[in-house]
Amino acid sequence: MNISTSLRRAKVPLALTAAVMLAASACGGDGGDGGSGSGDELSGSVKVDGSSTVAPLTSAASEFYAEEQPKVRVTVATSGTGGGFKKFCVGETDISDASRPIKDEEIKTCEENGIKYEQFSVANDALSVVVHKDNDWVDCLTTEQLKKIWEPGSKVNNWNQVDPKFPDEPLKLFGPGTDSGTFDYFTDEINGEEGASRTDYSASEDDNVLVTGVSGSEGGMGYFGFSYYEENQDKLKLLDIDGGDGCVTPSVETTQDGTYTPLGRQLFIYPSAKSLERPEVVDFVEFYVENHKKIAEDAQYIPLNEEQEQELKAALDKLKAASK
Repeated sequence: MNISTSLRRAKVPLALTAAVMLAASACGGDGGDGGSGSGDELSGSVKVDGSSTVAPLTSAASEFYAEEQPKVRVTVATSGTGGGFKKFCVGETDISDASRPIKDEEIKTCEENGIKYEQFSVANDALSVVVHKDNDWVDCLTTEQLKKIWEPGSKVNNWNQVDPKFPDEPLKLFGPGTDSGTFDYFTDEINGEEGASRTDYSASEDDNVLVTGVSGSEGGMGYFGFSYYEENQDKLKLLDIDGGDGCVTPSVETTQDGTYTPLGRQLFIYPSAKSLERPEVVDFVEFYVENHKKIAEDAQYIPLNEEQEQELKAALDKLKAASK
């Protein structure tokens, strides 16, 4: 199914500035469904930074939360997964948005600075490979073909080099920059090593820039999170991916059941145990967990399955215990 059919209202705008103060301008509510954890009126701030892929989720959570706690200001910045962890692991933020698990070197930095945390999986994503909407020669690519295109040192610059059946059309590539968790995930799964990629492509940490690049080039190709395709499907064509068992379309079902492989993935937030000592932070995180499905649907992502939901609740319990 198309995930956008399950939406109850419009999606949070994706063109986020360095710090979007959503809760500050929202009006108060009567509790709504889900509610905030405390039941008391709170004030203060919650500072979030990290992945541009996860930012729409946290921004949606912030908007919903503002209906419950209008005096709590949640700011959402987008410096990429790596950039977010750089700030988080020195105590500059309360929550880090991430489109990949935290790396060993980032764990070390957090440990050196006494930052304790838990990994919360808050939604699923189907990393999507897209081409220009008028591309009529390709519907599916194998992971081997993707590797041929994107591996370090690749000189593939024409579609007929990918497959002789494809036309003589220049191939123009657009992809995330090296601070992006999407870049880390894609290169690991497709090229076999995190960070291993050709460098002669148009890179940006802003997925909206990639959408513009692909949609503006007849021979264009790019990759980013599923929600960015959903938001721009009138401009782009989504490709099926053959990971070895035939061509599979990225969707809610194929991501949740694991058949969209290897580009189906989980998306994360990393709350700080120390920050959870502040009532406004623990209340926001509890709200995020309690309303994860509503948030994922609103931001056009793929909700957790039942097993993942239980793991999320367990992670919250563990972090709350560590913050006491």
